[in-house]
Order: sequence, then structure tokens, then C-alpha cells
Amino acid sequence: MKLSLSHFETPTGPMMLLLDEAKHIRLFEWVDHQSRMDRLLMRHYPKTRFTIQEETAPATYGAAIHAYFAGDITALEALPVAFGGTAFQQTVWQALQTIPAGKTLSYGQLAAKIGNPNAMRAVGLANGANPIALIVPCHRVIGSNGTLTGYGGGIERKHWLLQHEGSLPQKLL
Repeated sequence: MKLSLSHFETPTGPMMLLLDEAKHIRLFEWVDHQSRMDRLLMRHYPKTRFTIQEETAPATYGAAIHAYFAGDITALEALPVAFGGTAFQQTVWQALQTIPAGKTLSYGQLAAKIGNPNAMRAVGLANGANPIALIVPCHRVIGSNGTLTGYGGGIERKHWLLQHEGSLPQKLL
């Protein structure tokens, strides 16, 4: 698989964007999590060979990313994504994309949303394996008691993102 790599400066730290040849986003991650990126690529595409080349992303991608951080919290919704991973992970990631900006769900609510209300832990694991931060908004999933639980980008970033989107639980403000 031929991928293009672009970098973006954001208020939460520098991020990297991997696009496939069809310009679908395969990964969006913070640069300080490079090892996580490598691990996710190998896990989600185990039999795939990669070539990664630095390229400037299409202007519409950069504009959407900058608009999101400038306050247009829905700006990332139209960006095209493509997933590897298992069928279950893909189901969870597709469900994540239906959580509106400015809203949160608990792991239990997300499990119920995919029709498997007892799969809270499996949903949590799939959520944690999401390779496309922000655009597939795994940061919008919180504990059933309103606490911020694990996040691949770090709890501090999750807090910042939810506050930015106006959906930080009241007790954490």
C-alpha cells in the first residue's frame, strides 16, 4: 500500500496524517505517538507492505484540520476515511463517527448503539485501537460515571478536545 505522510501543527501538538492513493485517511495521530502509529499499521494491515512518502496533503484536509482547531468542531466530519482492523473494530469505528461534535457517549451506550450492550470492554478495546484520532472521534467516549478514561493521545489531550468541543462533563470543568 502506498501512503503519503503529511504533518500538521495543532494546539495539542504536532500531528501526522497518512493518506492512501485514493486520498482516504488511514491514520491521524500525534507525532509523539510514532510507535503507536507503527503498531496500529502492523496490527490493522498485517499482510500489507507499505511505502510511505512525505507529501503535502490536499489543501481541503489542512483547511478542515485548521478549521476544527479554530472552533468549527464539525469541520472534520466530511474527510474520507478507510479502515483496516477487524469487522468488530470497523463497526465500532463507524459508530464513533455518528457521535455528534459537542456530545459524548459512555462505553455502555456505544455498545448498545452497535446492538451489543454487553460488549462494553470489547468496545473499549476497539476504541483504543482507533488509528484515526479526532476524525473518528474516540475522544467522545467517556466512562459511565462521566470520568475521562483511557485515550491513545493521552488524558490531557482528551480533556482539551472535549473542552474545545464544549462537551467536557460538568464535574471536570
